[in-house]
Amino acid sequence: MKVHYKVLTISLLSAGLLAACGAENEGNNGNEGNDEAANNHAAENNETADDEANEAGDEEAAEELDGELVVYSSRNEIFVDALLDKFEEETGVEVLALHEVEPLQLQEEAGNVQADIFISNDVGAMEYLNQQDLLAPSEPENVDTIDEQFRAENNEWVALSTRARGFIYNKDMIEEEDVPQRMEDLLDDSYADVEGGYAITRGGNGGMIGNVSALRYEWGDEDTQEWIESIQENAAGIFEGHGDIRRAVGEGTHAFGLVNNYYYHQQLEEPQDNNVGFVYADQGDDEMGAIVNAAGAGMVAGGPNQENAEAFMDWVLEEENQLAFVGESLEVPINPELEPPFEEAVPFSELHVQDMPLRELGDYFEDTRQLIEDAGLDLELR
Repeated sequence: MKVHYKVLTISLLSAGLLAACGAENEGNNGNEGNDEAANNHAAENNETADDEANEAGDEEAAEELDGELVVYSSRNEIFVDALLDKFEEETGVEVLALHEVEPLQLQEEAGNVQADIFISNDVGAMEYLNQQDLLAPSEPENVDTIDEQFRAENNEWVALSTRARGFIYNKDMIEEEDVPQRMEDLLDDSYADVEGGYAITRGGNGGMIGNVSALRYEWGDEDTQEWIESIQENAAGIFEGHGDIRRAVGEGTHAFGLVNNYYYHQQLEEPQDNNVGFVYADQGDDEMGAIVNAAGAGMVAGGPNQENAEAFMDWVLEEENQLAFVGESLEVPINPELEPPFEEAVPFSELHVQDMPLRELGDYFEDTRQLIEDAGLDLELR
């Protein structure tokens, strides 16, 4: 794990309140024009006083945010740092971030809670932690901009960006029609004979855990274990992460690889090795639909800086910061009012998506890890 500590010291500008008062007219001498002027002057004074009171209230609220916020993140550090820097700069709260955190670390620390916020790539992990009472209910502002299917029942976690599973392929090595079109196609041993073969991540990768959990929901455990054993045997490359896969496919080491769609978008932006395409899996009318997952944040129960954690949840749900959460990842914002920050994105409304509430992933999380280990997929890289 990598520990990233940042300290930001800011000085808040102090401003004295200007006294504003409007004197009553003790006598108008029958002068209607003077009455109107006096009333206008009083209204202006009241408006000025209200504005100054509001400014004072905003400044007081800003002054109340100080101290620290401890963030545990299993999301890629390069996708998180800019977001946390922005929060730190805008609030004055010192953010202490621990990256590459396994979700179960929060379970291990339940008797000595260290984190305030947990950021994850995997709804299944967040919902599993929620089921263990390790995340706290919240009522963030603007939470209604996120559909209920993308947040926990009491907003213990809220997802902000989403992606779909499919196959990135090298156009110089394989034709699109020869790339698997469905997840179950990987049960066919003939894909092991494709020039360069194909690549997958290790079983402990969060994206793979979510993928396998979704297959368990759709197929049951027996057929899913057969699928795991097949890809474990036939894959030409087993990598630590999806970034390794997209680079290997781009440079021609492997013909195709199983990744989240935004890794395809990342490879397109490379100055070279970018002659790649992408197949969204299971898009036929009678097929299960693309497996999707989401990234988001939740407030840790019993965290040491609860007030700052609540402030972070409010802050991150501002539309500007929902886009900042997506950041450089090239995922798609879940909020339908926000446009994806890149042209190649396929709106999720145009995809045939698996009919599964994402909260269901939490029910499968722990057992899925065991199923993967039993199949041997998490024991080696190659």
